Amino acid sequence: MKKSKFSVLALLMAIMLILAACNGGSKETSNEKEGGSGDSSGSKVLNVNNSSEPGSLHPANAQGTHESWILEHTFEGLTKKTEEGKIVPGSAESWEISEDGLTWTFKLKDGLKWSNGDPLTANDFEYAWKYALKPETAADYAYQLYYLKGGEAYNSKKGKEEDVGVKATDEHTLVVTLEQPTPYFLDLTSFYTFYPINKKVQEENPKWALDAKTHVSNGPFKLTEWKHKESLKIEKNENYYDKDKIKLDAVNFALIEDENTAWQMYQSGEFDLAYPLPVDIQGQMVNSDDKEFKMGKELAVYYYNFNTEVKPFNNAKVRKALSMAIERQKITENVAQGGQKPAFGVVPPGIPDASGDFQENTGNLFKEDVTEAKKLLKEGLAEEGMKELPEFSILYNTLDSHKKIAEAVQGMWRDNLGVEVTLENAEFQVKLDREKAGDFEISRAGWVGDYVDPMTFMLWETDGAYNDAGWSNKEYDNLLKEAKSTMDPKERMDALHKAEKVMIDEMPILPVYFYTKPYMVKSNVTGVFAPINAYPNFIYADKK
Repeated sequence: MKKSKFSVLALLMAIMLILAACNGGSKETSNEKEGGSGDSSGSKVLNVNNSSEPGSLHPANAQGTHESWILEHTFEGLTKKTEEGKIVPGSAESWEISEDGLTWTFKLKDGLKWSNGDPLTANDFEYAWKYALKPETAADYAYQLYYLKGGEAYNSKKGKEEDVGVKATDEHTLVVTLEQPTPYFLDLTSFYTFYPINKKVQEENPKWALDAKTHVSNGPFKLTEWKHKESLKIEKNENYYDKDKIKLDAVNFALIEDENTAWQMYQSGEFDLAYPLPVDIQGQMVNSDDKEFKMGKELAVYYYNFNTEVKPFNNAKVRKALSMAIERQKITENVAQGGQKPAFGVVPPGIPDASGDFQENTGNLFKEDVTEAKKLLKEGLAEEGMKELPEFSILYNTLDSHKKIAEAVQGMWRDNLGVEVTLENAEFQVKLDREKAGDFEISRAGWVGDYVDPMTFMLWETDGAYNDAGWSNKEYDNLLKEAKSTMDPKERMDALHKAEKVMIDEMPILPVYFYTKPYMVKSNVTGVFAPINAYPNFIYADKK
């Protein structure tokens, strides 16, 4: 989410292309309903900006919010969430849990169909989960299915597919067996890695998820157009069981990485919803009474990865020095400007502890201290045989807000430590690919909780799929195993508190702040809500 530079001509051309894509070349008046992309004037079309080109719209291969925002509107899991965050039936109509918490039996609704008209059965869920675990799939989120009995063994080529704990016993019944009791498993079944996929479609065309013409889904909307690097369109899925509650006919997603351009298009009426907002606009809106402004809760942390496999960032003292030398309150108040809370840990507010709130019980796990930072930096560099930090850069994805935060950090390190750092921006997917390849020194990152439990923020397990810092600590790993092996709430949370402290003590990442979710919605749009761990949801939205 960063900003790239455009020439004036290129910017004008980009805007003209987007206007054509979003509005079919016509403008909406105050008395007309948006037609969009050649639709009749009576149809209801929502126009939004997705910021970045998705890498894949396949539940097993997706890895970021630039993909999940679309998947959450085109697919549906066994469960889904209400505006209040309550877990309710999705494709499943009911479920039962065994007394030991290990066996979950889901009953699917009658008459479920895929967007292409094929019947959707329990077999599609079994197939999808095993497909994500299949080693050859190389799914980044396969670890979310390790809760299934035999899931990790199969994914790591130490077990067999038939031993994985998910089985369709008939077309309407899915029986799931877990490795150990998992209190938040029901929450996970609403997450996109747990969505079904159409076995027939997958086996006939492995690349079905990369093209709108071949894309098949089971949610309230279906993908009907994908102009790569330009726009996407989803339309109401007439085969969705709850179609009568879907008011919108279509949603147009533009793919504009410059949030200032996107904001201008919201102001001009070309977008109905604006998220994320430019930082300056956030600051204005937080202190305004604009009725279009909404402040949603967010279960997410903004941080920087250190590449711990590159000297001198392999040294914990160097990492801690850089972390202690930035001034988070100045960043949140003067740069981010969205009511964010400075982060001195990684687990954000909003997650229940055994009693109270997990983050509030944790408190601050470190403090900012420039004098101590200078001392640690000198010691750390000496341990690595260095007198000063070599040239290094901060990698961030192209969004103006990320650029401004990186510039602020750059200035703080210069002023407080005498350290010079360069800044490097890249498209979001390029940034993700470089992080996976270890091609960075420090990189901007953010994590939105996949479910409401501290475990979703424990990313730095040895060889973890999203441990881009490359950090490893046996005590941390063992504490996570301990938390996963008990159903006792206090024992679980105690282990997770200790694990977070172990990680922060070595600082493989630099926490900056806990997100908020400020966004704008036009007054003629209703029914949009912002789940605590997802982008604004418009499944049941309406447009007047």
